[in-house]
Amino acid sequence: MVARILMLTRDDDVPARHLGSMLTARGAEVVVFDPGGFPTSAKLSATLASDGTIRRRLVTADRAVDLETLTAVWFGRPSQPTPHPEVVDPIMRTYVRHESTAFADDLWSSLRYRAVPARAEVVRSAGHKLSQLVVASQVGFEIPPTLITTDPDELLDFYCTHDGKIVTKVIEQLSFHHQDEGFFRLTELVSTRDLGYANALRLCPVIVQPYVSKAFEVRVTVVGSRVFAVEIHSQASNRARLDWRSYDLHSTPHRVHRLPDAVAARCLRLVEQLGLCYGAIDLIVTPDGRYVFLEINPTGQYLWLEEATGLPISEALCDLLLGHDLVPAHASSREHAA
Repeated sequence: MVARILMLTRDDDVPARHLGSMLTARGAEVVVFDPGGFPTSAKLSATLASDGTIRRRLVTADRAVDLETLTAVWFGRPSQPTPHPEVVDPIMRTYVRHESTAFADDLWSSLRYRAVPARAEVVRSAGHKLSQLVVASQVGFEIPPTLITTDPDELLDFYCTHDGKIVTKVIEQLSFHHQDEGFFRLTELVSTRDLGYANALRLCPVIVQPYVSKAFEVRVTVVGSRVFAVEIHSQASNRARLDWRSYDLHSTPHRVHRLPDAVAARCLRLVEQLGLCYGAIDLIVTPDGRYVFLEINPTGQYLWLEEATGLPISEALCDLLLGHDLVPAHASSREHAA
């Protein structure tokens, strides 16, 4: 049987394109589709007969896809459906976007296939920061004391409790753009000057945590029953010291990391408890050797880690999408060492 895999992600998702090429080389039929093209340049249909028989179909500019024949779907970073330019009224554009998104989400959820990292609704739930911190603690991770609030007084109390050594983080969106304007926000230290604007917190929630000292950071990529860990020596770069996502790759060494067995097992349990079969976990290793959990990204990027270390993460993802690694996530097979 030929594997037929649909990759739902943005057109500019380079790792997904790389993965799709590898899957094609292994004999799979791969369709990469960004739901942002629906309904403007692509068509989706679902036909349900009175006996319950259903037929679902995707039509793009260059092909028609019988969605009943899919064997797996990769949920990457898809865009939201975009109303056709002919719909110019702002209210109607909002309505069309809502209706199109509701139908597309329902259609993907109704399909019976192998979903990586999981079905869309599970991926969304797993991305919730408060919930994942609770689960991480339950499976045995050390987590930083955390405040998520719109109450300025709570922020000031937290600041005093931790001697002013705290950071703030966004809840979900690192970046946001509207027309030609936007912002990009990573982890930031809270200064005494920032406290003068604490009252603005009532307008939007934020995550607040104590600053955790770092020896280095570890990015753990869980793929099915396999665990790949990479040291990110962010403290070697002034630019990346506070948040390695500032990306100073030339000055930030990346090395394969040997996770302690207990920590690797926690990573597997966390992914399993969140209903995923893939996840990118960020940990801090403190100067005294403790592993502190920061977050898990259900659709986190990995390709730069593979290129820096040679770890076969893409091959493991191909195995998972092709059904060659269906061992439960709590299995003992691990590849957290070179």
